[in-house]
Amino acid sequence: MGVAVMEPVAYTPEELSERHSKIESMYHRLLDWLPYATLAASAALSLVINPRPLDQQLPTLGLAAAAAAWVYFAYTRLPSKTESSDARLALHLFVMLGFGAALMIRDMLYFIFVITGFFHAGYFKSMGMLTAGIGATSLVVNSSIVTADPDAQAIAMYTIVVIVQTGAISSGFLLNERLVRLRTQREEAILAREAALEENAGLHMQLLTQAREAGVLDERQRMAREIHDTVAQGLAGIIAQLHAADGTDDEAQRRRHLDSAVELARDSLAEARRTVQAIGPPTLDSAQLPEALAEVSAKWSKAHAVPVELTTTGDAKPMHPEIEVTLLRVTQEALQNAAKHSRAGRVGITLSYMEDQLALDVRDDGIGFEPAKTKASKEHGYGLAAMRQRVSRLAGSLSIESEPGAGTVVSAIVPAVPQAVADAA
Repeated sequence: MGVAVMEPVAYTPEELSERHSKIESMYHRLLDWLPYATLAASAALSLVINPRPLDQQLPTLGLAAAAAAWVYFAYTRLPSKTESSDARLALHLFVMLGFGAALMIRDMLYFIFVITGFFHAGYFKSMGMLTAGIGATSLVVNSSIVTADPDAQAIAMYTIVVIVQTGAISSGFLLNERLVRLRTQREEAILAREAALEENAGLHMQLLTQAREAGVLDERQRMAREIHDTVAQGLAGIIAQLHAADGTDDEAQRRRHLDSAVELARDSLAEARRTVQAIGPPTLDSAQLPEALAEVSAKWSKAHAVPVELTTTGDAKPMHPEIEVTLLRVTQEALQNAAKHSRAGRVGITLSYMEDQLALDVRDDGIGFEPAKTKASKEHGYGLAAMRQRVSRLAGSLSIESEPGAGTVVSAIVPAVPQAVADAA
């Protein structure tokens, strides 16, 4: 399937400001709907996975309805969350967590609803309140570790998970706010210079600098993407290992699951530190992009039993870290989507080094879909939006070609900014 080459889009400072405002508005609207979405998902999964007689389900659903009503009156109706006092936000958050804890006692699947607390805690202005909100949310979310069998080993693991989770997320918010204060002082100067730059290597470098130092919205979006790709998946793995350990009487298997949980906790903490410090993935620490893609695709192929063919064309050479990280993350997201939705029997990855551009194609022979309908329904919106945001930050382009029964092709084209440009900056 052919891939159309699209020219990079350049934006004026006014257009960039308008785009940032629109995306920030969408982010706050997402947080407005998040508690209702997670509550509905929890209730639906509870009804499907843990079916019970109606007289046992009605009290739980009534409690869920009361939680929704509380969120509506105490949170949704607030005229401005960013300008509300910490006391008012704390009342909303801790009562919501109380409802979540009560629902989890009736069905542990309601931990999905409680995860909302991590996001709403971000509205606190005081670092002490922020840490308290994240810590309280972590205590409730991970309470399943000690609910079934509260022995000393489970309590110790519960304490470790809560401390790691609270410290990692709180540190992320703290470092993010410090970076924001520095970056916002430079934003006007960067936007002013951007309008006068020419379409050459100097323009690409300034666009990369702007993407790296844009301001509040850019940092929030980066943190959200990285937490989604690393920490959240690690925490889910920890919970799965602890549930497995709790469900076996074999001491050797129990120890293996607990050791895996500890290792996942260490990895999640390391990834969190890399994220808040804006450090790239460890895969790229000692390898160029083709080798990093080979490692990622090999691990994915082994995990999902689907063959992956990686092809590199052109003269491979070190590229600017922002370029390599972006293409690596796009590949990971495309592979994740293929595993979740496509039912593919084979995947092909092509990395093409051209004179002034890099092109990445990720193809699968799966069931395909209709991109227009998917976008309209927002069924897979966050993953696709995250890829588009990453690529557009580098003045690149992303296209998705698919149709039912014909597989899917994800194509990204970004400027070929060499490593030497970053070294000279």
